[in-house]
Amino acid sequence: MDLAVPTKQTREGFCTFQYIHGLDTRKNVMDGKFGARASSSWSSLRLYMGPKARFIVLSLDNDTRLRTQQGFTKQRLVRVCAISKLKTLGSNGRLLNSENTQMSQENSSYNFEEFERNSYLRRLVRNGELEEAFKHLETMVYRGDIPDIVPCTSLIRGFCRTGKTKRATRVLEILEESGAVPDVITYNVLISGYCKSGEINTALEVLDRMSVAPDVVTYNTILRSLCDSGKLKQAMEVLDLQLQRECYPDVITYTILIEATCKESGVARAMKLLDEMRSKGCKPDVVTYNVLINGICREGRIDEAIKFLNKMPSYGCHPNVITHNIILRSMCSTGRWMDAEKLLAEMLRKGCSPSVVTFNILINFLCRKGLLGRAIDILEKMPKHGCTPNSLSYNPLLHGFCKEKKMDRAIEYLEIMVSRGCYPDIVTYNTLLTALCKDGKVDVAVEILKQLSTKGCSPVLITYNTVIDGLSKVGKTERGIELLEEMREKGLQPDIITYSSLVGGLSREGKVDEAIKFFHDLKGLGVRPNAITYNAVILGLCKARQTDRAIDFLADMVSKGCKPTEATYTILIEGIAYEGFAEEALKLLNELCFRGVVKKSSAEQMVVKV
Repeated sequence: MDLAVPTKQTREGFCTFQYIHGLDTRKNVMDGKFGARASSSWSSLRLYMGPKARFIVLSLDNDTRLRTQQGFTKQRLVRVCAISKLKTLGSNGRLLNSENTQMSQENSSYNFEEFERNSYLRRLVRNGELEEAFKHLETMVYRGDIPDIVPCTSLIRGFCRTGKTKRATRVLEILEESGAVPDVITYNVLISGYCKSGEINTALEVLDRMSVAPDVVTYNTILRSLCDSGKLKQAMEVLDLQLQRECYPDVITYTILIEATCKESGVARAMKLLDEMRSKGCKPDVVTYNVLINGICREGRIDEAIKFLNKMPSYGCHPNVITHNIILRSMCSTGRWMDAEKLLAEMLRKGCSPSVVTFNILINFLCRKGLLGRAIDILEKMPKHGCTPNSLSYNPLLHGFCKEKKMDRAIEYLEIMVSRGCYPDIVTYNTLLTALCKDGKVDVAVEILKQLSTKGCSPVLITYNTVIDGLSKVGKTERGIELLEEMREKGLQPDIITYSSLVGGLSREGKVDEAIKFFHDLKGLGVRPNAITYNAVILGLCKARQTDRAIDFLADMVSKGCKPTEATYTILIEGIAYEGFAEEALKLLNELCFRGVVKKSSAEQMVVKV
C-alpha cells in the first residue's frame, strides 16, 4: 500500500511526520481481507521521496498482511516518529541514497506518475478487469516503472481462478524482469493456481525457481495436491526437500501426509508418521486425530475407533462433533443402530453438542432401513438440541415415502418442510417427480415442474429427463417434445437419455417414422445412439410389421460398434413371429440360446409368446 504524505526536513537530517491522514481502509481484492501486506512493526516502512518534492510515497513492506493495531482502523491515521535514512527513487525506478538527490530533481514528477500508475493498476484488478490490468502492467514496465507486488499478486490470483495459469505465469515473469522482487505470497498464489488446475509438475517447476525461500504454506499446497492425486511417494520426497531447506513442517503438513498414508498404506503406517510428528515437537490437533479415526473406521475396526476416541483427552485433545460423526456414520453403514444410539447419548453426556450432520446421518440410515417413524422422531428432536433441519434432513424421508408409494405423505412433508422455512432443493423435487412419474401421476409432475422456477429452484437436465420419460411412457410424447424445446431455450443440452425416451415414446405410439427422424437427428447433434435408442426404433419397426427395416437397424447398430443386448434379439424374434414367421423365429431363438446370447429363462418365456 502506498500513501503520499507531506514532508518536513529537520535540522538533524530526519524527516518527521506527525500524522498521515486519509488512510484507505477499503478491502483489498486479495482473499477479501483488509488492505495490503505489511510487516507487524513500523520499522518495515519504506519511504520513497522525490527531491524538492512536496510529497513522500510511503510503502508498507509486502511480506505479511496489514494488521489492525492500536485503534488503527478506527482513527484512520498513523504516527511515524522518524526515518533515519531517506531514500529516493531514481529515473529507472530503483532506490538511490539521499546524497544523489541533486542529480534526480527532474524525476520527482516522474515518481509521482509511477505512483499514480500503480494506483490505476490496483483499481483495474479490484474491478476484475484482468486483461486491461495486464496491458497496463506491460506498459508500466516498458516505461521503466516498478509495479506494486500486491495488485500483481491479485492479478495472478484472478488469472488462476479463471484457468489462465499461463497468463498468471507471464505476470510473474514481467514482475521479475522489472526489477521488482515477488514475495512468497505471490509465488504461493501461482503455485496454488497450478495445483488446482491439476498442473502439479508445473507447480514443482515454480517451486524450484523461486527467488525467495518457500514457506510452509508453499509446501503444504504442493503436498495436498500430490496426496489428492495419489502420489504419496512423490509427496514424501517433497517433504525431504522441505526439511533439507530447513522449512519445518507444521500440523497441517503432517495431517495431509497422515491422511494420504491412511488411504494408501493403512493406519498402521500412518501411526508411525504420527509418532514422528510428536517426536519433532509438532502437536497433533483434533483434525489429525479425526483423519486417523476415519482411517480406522474405513478398515472396519469401529470398536478400535471408539477406544481411540476415548483416549483422545489423555493425548491433550478432546474429540469434537466431527469425530463422533465419523464413527456414527460407520456404525450406521454397518447396521449397528443400537451402538449409534448409545454413542449419541454418550456424546450428549460429555457436553458435545450434535450438529445437523449428526442427525442427518441417523435420519438417512433409518429411512434406508424403512424405519420412517423413528426417522421422524429424530427429525422432531432436532430443534431441542439447537439444530434446524435442512433439505438433507427431509430428503431421505421424502424418498422413503416415495419408495413405499405413499405420495400423499411425501407431499405432506414437503409442505411441512416449506412451512418451517426450509426450502426444497432440486434433489427434493427430482425425488418427488421420479416417484410421481413411476406412479403414473405425470400431470402432477408437469405442474410441479412448471412451478420450480417460481420457487427459486431451477430445473436441471435430470429433472427434465424424468418428466419427459414419464410423459413418453403414458402416451404423451408430444408434450415431452414441447419440454425438449423448453429445456433448450433455458440453455440445457439434451443428452442421449432425453432422446432415447422420446424415440421410445414415439415408437410405442406407432409413430415410427417420426422416431426414426429423431434418431437420425442425433448424428447432427453429436449425440451417439446407445442400445436403448436402437432397441426403441427396432421395437417400433417390428410393431409396424417392418422387420426387414428392423434387421437393417440391427446391422447398423453392430457396424457402429454398439453391442446388441438380449432385449435387441428378443424384440426382433417377437417381430418375426408377429409377421407370421413363427417357425423361423423359433429357429433363430434356439440358435441364439445355443450361442449364449439369450438366456434359457428368457428363451422359455419367448417360446410361450411365439
